Amino acid sequence: MEHTHIGGDVFFLLTGAILVFAMHGGFAFLEAGTVRHKNQVNALVKILVDFALSTLAYFAIGFPIAYGISFFVSAHELAGLAGGNVFGAQGLTLVKFFFLATFAAAVPAIISGGVAERMKFLPQSIATLALVGLLYPLVEGIIWNGNYGIQATIESLTGAKLHDFAGSLVVHAFGGWVALGAVITLGARKGRYTAAGRSHPFPPSSILWLSLGSWLLCTGWFGFNVMSAQSLDSVSGLVAINSLMAMVGGIVTAAIAGRNDPGFVHNGALAGLVAVCAGSDVFHPIGALITGGIAGIIFVRGFHICQERLRIDDVLGVWPLHGLCGLWGGIACGIFGLERLGGMGGVSPVAQIVGSLVVAAFGAVAGFAVYGVLKSTIGIRLDEEQEYRGADLSIHKIGASPEAEIR
Repeated sequence: MEHTHIGGDVFFLLTGAILVFAMHGGFAFLEAGTVRHKNQVNALVKILVDFALSTLAYFAIGFPIAYGISFFVSAHELAGLAGGNVFGAQGLTLVKFFFLATFAAAVPAIISGGVAERMKFLPQSIATLALVGLLYPLVEGIIWNGNYGIQATIESLTGAKLHDFAGSLVVHAFGGWVALGAVITLGARKGRYTAAGRSHPFPPSSILWLSLGSWLLCTGWFGFNVMSAQSLDSVSGLVAINSLMAMVGGIVTAAIAGRNDPGFVHNGALAGLVAVCAGSDVFHPIGALITGGIAGIIFVRGFHICQERLRIDDVLGVWPLHGLCGLWGGIACGIFGLERLGGMGGVSPVAQIVGSLVVAAFGAVAGFAVYGVLKSTIGIRLDEEQEYRGADLSIHKIGASPEAEIR
């Protein structure tokens, strides 16, 4: 029975890892549909290569930093066949790594959408290695593994640890605020704003690809949230219903605030899901619905402020979507997670507010630092002619429709 139980946990986590891995296809198609046609190939290649580099960096450096476990041991020990080893029977830790690696790889996938259409390929690859190998694991290890005693200190001061069940802060807020630093450092696309400062938006290349990306992300997100329980004993239907309600809330409010714009509607679903990650295990479904609904409005308003008032050329709106909605999700956990508001309790508003702001600030500093160093050393931006031709031909030497282009 014990072997069956462990095998069930292995299969459970493996299924979750596959679902979250499929989300990276969603990131790719969302970006491919949002950018101009001459940059579609670059969007697809970037996401796949970033996933590969993230996995390597997380395997060699990131996971050991976050959890203190190194994979440089014998395969016999990795499979859990050596007595007393840390990998667990049937290689449970190995599928845990796979599952968490898909989370880690979401950080560069988030950033990719912000820096699209003018970022050089090599610097983005180096940034991925630095972020996933060194900086992201610090946040992950502190919040999810209690590293450095910081969570214990927060609990002693506020009565509860910083709660982030599935990554509103660890993944989305961190990635979104890194993206803000990257986008500002990189600068706007040529022609996006006139010399007088007027906005000149570029239309997306394909609403169909954009929509497919959103659907893939929404589907995989139930693996992202529900299977963050990481075991059959801990899995809860409450997480599933809260994720569903937050997604619905984000869709409805984004449709209203965005006046039925398909880009806002499809990203509104993602805004709700980003925000519910932190408290999906402690919310009442109505609290999740409100959290997601507010997130939908935050995205629509935040996108306009970012693009039009601040004139920050964040192509996919990843800072409002992941940075602001992730920040809101961390704070909302300390509100709607309270028992008096129908939640499960065990959360502190003070811990959630302060912790969320610290994660966001660390992400922004990391973004400016990593991309600032790369800009001052090897350069991060395509030259004007390359940008005009598009990243597809400039970097990959082929367009999205080669046969049609030959004709």
